[in-house]
Amino acid sequence: MNTIKLNNGVEMPQLGYGVFQVSPDEAERCVSDALSVGYRMIDTAQAYLNEEGVGNAIRKSGVAREDIFVVDKIWMSNYEGESPARSIDESLQKLGADYIDLMLLHQPYGDRYNAYRALEEALKAGKVRAIGVSNFYPDHLIDLCHFLDVVPAVNQVETHVFCQQTEARKYMDELGVAHMSWGPLAEGKNNLFTNEVLSTIGAAHGKSAAQVALRYLLQRGIIVIPKSTHKERMEQNLQLFDFTLTEEEMAEVLKLDTGHAFVMPSHHDPEITKMFMGFAPR
Repeated sequence: MNTIKLNNGVEMPQLGYGVFQVSPDEAERCVSDALSVGYRMIDTAQAYLNEEGVGNAIRKSGVAREDIFVVDKIWMSNYEGESPARSIDESLQKLGADYIDLMLLHQPYGDRYNAYRALEEALKAGKVRAIGVSNFYPDHLIDLCHFLDVVPAVNQVETHVFCQQTEARKYMDELGVAHMSWGPLAEGKNNLFTNEVLSTIGAAHGKSAAQVALRYLLQRGIIVIPKSTHKERMEQNLQLFDFTLTEEEMAEVLKLDTGHAFVMPSHHDPEITKMFMGFAPR
């Protein structure tokens, strides 16, 4: 399994398993299946309400805790006052863990400076091994890096062949922030699974369109966390390291980029901001 060295020296698997939209009841089974077929990085979040299932699966897996990289995220309703620090402790308790490998701020709203300072303190205390952000646009990222002490190790943003984040990536690279994708298969939108370019390239390698889409991101140095509740599909999403896309094939996939998101509209859109405020009532 390929790894990415984060800006604080921590090694992180480049391919993991995400549990967004996996119900609390299903989470334990799904994570157990993922670990059994070879995944060693699991991505969860406070807002997913499935941390306990993730923790149960890890404890029962027989895999040493230090061999599993756990990513978690603080939800924005926990950004104020002492709430971020308290929520980190609650996440540790739900996971049944002594530490979290990577803890992110989930959204760029609310008192993100206070919440990020809590991440910095958790890092110093050894409760987390690395810290970062999610859904931060370049302006958010530059601002945070300027006013706080620890440069985020990771920025997790919607990234797939139709939304490749090429401009945002320039700023991540400039700041030394690793690029992590959520929704690496665009949740199947825009007919990704039957896309002619991806399918044609896949046929040349004996791979599916989805596997080509994931391999493309890996070759661009992006961390990916495909999600499936089906064990067979989990295995297919792991079978990405026995082929390499040529420069010509990479160039063809690059042309699929539309420059805009398909799953989540812009966080700079006032209507989207209003929607998110509904998830953090006051």
